[in-house]
Amino acid sequence: MRFEEMTEKAIAYIRELFKNNAGGHDAAHSLRVFHNAMRIAGDEPGCDREIVALAALLHDADDHKLFHTENDENARAFLKENLIPEEQADRICEAIDSVSFSRNRDRLPQTLEGKIVQDADRLDAIGAVGIARTFAYGGEHGRSLEASVQHFYDKLLLLKDRMNTETAKQLAEDRHRFLEAFLKELKDETEGGQPDGTHTGDPV
Repeated sequence: MRFEEMTEKAIAYIRELFKNNAGGHDAAHSLRVFHNAMRIAGDEPGCDREIVALAALLHDADDHKLFHTENDENARAFLKENLIPEEQADRICEAIDSVSFSRNRDRLPQTLEGKIVQDADRLDAIGAVGIARTFAYGGEHGRSLEASVQHFYDKLLLLKDRMNTETAKQLAEDRHRFLEAFLKELKDETEGGQPDGTHTGDPV
């Protein structure tokens, strides 16, 4: 099956899978991660673009915050249905499993494809879209403004220095500065300044 045809099938699959989700982990997020990943992959000639593309599109198909699945059940079901060889499916799922910030923390992906997809996902957690996703998720889950802002200090401001590829490091610089500018403006506009609470909430 052609690369373009396979990615189109994966896009259709995630649109159906996330059709009722609007809290920051949705098809639009997965598509942005896909585009980020393809941009990074363009500067990494040693990567397998099909592994990167499918891992990026399917990276949230079994997210523990959304689904009660095991062993990448949803992703593997799509891959099996579309006759992806088992060895390739395992490589895609290995990349998927390296993405989560909360589950991996400082553990680096073992493959170049995993590093690219992790970077692509983390880029979508910072900058303007990262801010929007944080408050969309917070509103959906009943988090206060202060709790959502605390999430910037617990995770988002850390991501710039945890990118794997040179392209992602460069892209993260402007997005990180935007986060800092937003927090400064928010502090200026609200009473009490920077939150001192300890609630971290769930990761975006």
